[in-house]
Amino acid sequence: MIELLIASSNAHKAEEFSELFDSKIVTVKPATKKLEVVENGLSYFENARLKAEAYYKEFKTPVLADDSGLNVQALSEELGIHSARFGGEGLTDKDRALLLLKKMEGISNRDAYFTCVLCVYLNEKEIFYFEGRMSGQVGYAYRGSGGFGYDPVFIPLEGGGELTVSELSEWKNKNSHRAVATGLAQKFFSQRS
Repeated sequence: MIELLIASSNAHKAEEFSELFDSKIVTVKPATKKLEVVENGLSYFENARLKAEAYYKEFKTPVLADDSGLNVQALSEELGIHSARFGGEGLTDKDRALLLLKKMEGISNRDAYFTCVLCVYLNEKEIFYFEGRMSGQVGYAYRGSGGFGYDPVFIPLEGGGELTVSELSEWKNKNSHRAVATGLAQKFFSQRS
């Protein structure tokens, strides 16, 4: 079994990862304090590593960091690694999702996908990455009360066709981009031990 510190003080994030991992293989715990890490990488991989490295140096223990976002084909330069800052400072998750819907008005190509990159930083010489994706489309309305971020405006291809991720909470737990990346990490560590 491997124990990892989440590169976040957010107990909810640690709880989410705990539910995704088999505790006989990987256990996770939140950091005791939040570090301010400048995410100035040019990719999900770079940003995940920046967080993992900073937390590893501070806490001297193996770290799990993630970077994720929504990639929208029609707005390729606006979201992606900038998803959490889309629209500028001071916006809520709902504000960002509604802004996305507004910017997509009149656009027929609504193809999009969520990406999650996990960086497991065991030490300076053992750094592993795992990537998960969830393909779908940007919907036409804000629907659902589950999930967070862009979930209420994203319709996954494999989720049944019409429902947003926010309306598919149970499905999301098994099929999201984060669940896919976590599954790959878990498989890797189960074979490594």
